Amino acid sequence: MLQNLIAIIAIAVGIVLWVRATQRKLVILDENLRNAMSQIGVQLSSRFDALMQLLDLTKDYSRDDIEILIETIQSRRTVITAKSTADDVICQEGLISEALLKIEMVTEQYPGLKTSPNYIKTMDAVQTFDNMVRTSRLIYNDSVAKLNQEIRMFPVSMIAGVLGFRKRDYLDDQGTKAGISSIKRVA
Repeated sequence: MLQNLIAIIAIAVGIVLWVRATQRKLVILDENLRNAMSQIGVQLSSRFDALMQLLDLTKDYSRDDIEILIETIQSRRTVITAKSTADDVICQEGLISEALLKIEMVTEQYPGLKTSPNYIKTMDAVQTFDNMVRTSRLIYNDSVAKLNQEIRMFPVSMIAGVLGFRKRDYLDDQGTKAGISSIKRVA
């Protein structure tokens, strides 16, 4: 009887230790994912700042259209944080792409704007931040893959939901493709 009790206690302790170790591993993977999303937020914020500088430069050429666009961006822009979702990022990238397309239309009408040193410098900054966002997206998707794989594997899959961990969505590449092609066409 005593041996059975010791065996049951040993099994219970083993299960508790396994659950604790699994929870710790999932927390680390989740924190890596949150950090990656925060980095996307930082890069998008920098990209928005460069975009606003670009809009200020084009304001002299097409004041009415650009002022409406600036107001639209300011009202629809949200800050991407660690708790943001893939949809939030895609929405913000769509807003940037929309603005870049509008800027492209203005630069087609005013060729002098394209050759302006300030315009070229600011457009280079936008492109640099776009590359940084793309890199941050890769890191985020890698973090999502690691967390999702861990959650889906047996026996972790049995307790992941109970511990509050869920499968996350990847950032597809559709949002950045439109922005990149706009930058290349404008530059």
